[in-house]
Amino acid sequence: MRSSHSLDRLDTAFDDDHLVADAGLLLPATLAAHLGLKDLVDEHLNLGDRPGRANAGDKLLTLVMSALAGGDCIDDANALRAGGTERILGFSVKAASTLGTFLRSFRWGHVRQLDAVSRHLLARAWAAGAGPGTAPFTIDLDSTICETYGIRKEGALHYGYTGVRGYHPLLAVAAGTGEVLMARLRGGNANSGRSAGHFLTETIGRVRYAGATGQPRCAPTVASMPRPSWRSAAGETSAFPSRSGSTRACVA
Repeated sequence: MRSSHSLDRLDTAFDDDHLVADAGLLLPATLAAHLGLKDLVDEHLNLGDRPGRANAGDKLLTLVMSALAGGDCIDDANALRAGGTERILGFSVKAASTLGTFLRSFRWGHVRQLDAVSRHLLARAWAAGAGPGTAPFTIDLDSTICETYGIRKEGALHYGYTGVRGYHPLLAVAAGTGEVLMARLRGGNANSGRSAGHFLTETIGRVRYAGATGQPRCAPTVASMPRPSWRSAAGETSAFPSRSGSTRACVA
């Protein structure tokens, strides 16, 4: 006798108000609440009269928590709406369709508004004790490759020197901790050093705003990347390229 159903037509689902998806999100959600991330977004991000303007803080937090949970597309954010997850996250989790409208409302100026959000967030985190204090501090500046799979993404139409189609952003990372201090999205056809000088200047201004001390100065370039350094109040200065070819600026 042949079965009346096939495995590829079966769907198993289970949900309960007492269940929590990705319970580990409680820690970053608590940190975001203590640092006031939602309020910072609502204060600095202004989408004008665009359709996605309402509740920007909730929408951004939904995207952030979805990414931390491993989501790599907008639809993955729906996992945060399972069971009692929303109650422990401390904000209103938005549907994937709402997030799509929100993201399509962005223009370059709005991205710069989010830069201001992350600048203030870094300052709050360091003021709470996460900063380097008086210890030596190294900024690792490098570019990376973010592969994309669509052929209609603006800025990601070209194959880079690695043979990958996608974006080629710049990153400034705190060496030793892996903390991303700043990021700047660029087109996929950007060379490694494009906009690096301005990016580094802005990064140094950001860490100074967050509490790092000393006076910055720029040394000669190495290859296509600027070779920055930091002079402390004690007059100590160091600058050196990393073995990967990126540039490091040492805050002493």
